[in-house]
Amino acid sequence: MNGAVAHPGTGASRVVELDRPVDLRAFLGPLARGSGDPTMRVAAGAAIRASVTADGPGAIEIRVDGAAAHARAWGPGAALLLDGLPALLGLDDDPSGFDPGLHPLVAQLARRHGPVRLGRTVAVWDALLPAILEQRITGTEAWRNYRRLVRAHGSPAPGPLGLVLAPTPAGIAALPSWRLTALGIEPRRGLLLRRIAREASRYERLGTGARGQGVGGAGASALSAALRAQPGIGPWTAAEVTLRALGDADAVSVGDAHLSNVVAFALAGRPRGTDEEMLELLAPWSGHRARVVRLLEAARIAPPRYGPRVAPRDLTRDYSRAPARR
Repeated sequence: MNGAVAHPGTGASRVVELDRPVDLRAFLGPLARGSGDPTMRVAAGAAIRASVTADGPGAIEIRVDGAAAHARAWGPGAALLLDGLPALLGLDDDPSGFDPGLHPLVAQLARRHGPVRLGRTVAVWDALLPAILEQRITGTEAWRNYRRLVRAHGSPAPGPLGLVLAPTPAGIAALPSWRLTALGIEPRRGLLLRRIAREASRYERLGTGARGQGVGGAGASALSAALRAQPGIGPWTAAEVTLRALGDADAVSVGDAHLSNVVAFALAGRPRGTDEEMLELLAPWSGHRARVVRLLEAARIAPPRYGPRVAPRDLTRDYSRAPARR
């Protein structure tokens, strides 16, 4: 059964047959912004997620039972969320042309973890908002700011799941700068957020090509180019968005603080590597580089650490101590 069924008062439901076992924590975990993300929660066999779709706000609950995924959704966006369930779970992703045998470690990881399927949300703003918050700061700091932003300026998601919708582009664009600063978001980042929010509808339109069946990655090049044309958006942010929203199999987060070291360590045995070296090592898998990265992340491969870790900041303390401007 693959069609959505409406249940008055209890949302609409859908059952999708699975062609492989699915661990939702491993598969949907990269969409969550830390364990306290107010917009979603995920475990091995169940996940709940809120999203602002093209049809309006919606929330979905997914439970995996053997060879089937059972979903229920609420709100004006329920139908789109249920229609997008196969894409979200990567059921229509096409890994043909990906050859893990080009490197012995990649081949070993592919045998251990099975086919590398990439899901997609086709919700560009859902991925873009937190990606901007995560630029060039620690994950702890970015996720804390995201939680604050969602709880302060989001809205309750439809249904009984207790989730919160992230602020809409219109909501972000209308915020005065001091409200973002009060949450610990530095002024330059806040300015970028509001500027990008005003053009969010254009970016969403560029991503709609990935909505159909079997078209993961469609529109990724156009969306990436449009995002990178904006001052303050670079290859890292663009790749984070096209991977999550469009299922871009070739996305590589150039400029990440750790990824180049992970790739260099895994594929060349070097504890450190540059972005240029990372791209050279991944070049044999052109078109499928994100699949290699996903395998390395799933195996939790990490190079040795040198020196102290970067401590997360809380800029609300700095701003609260600053003298008032007159």
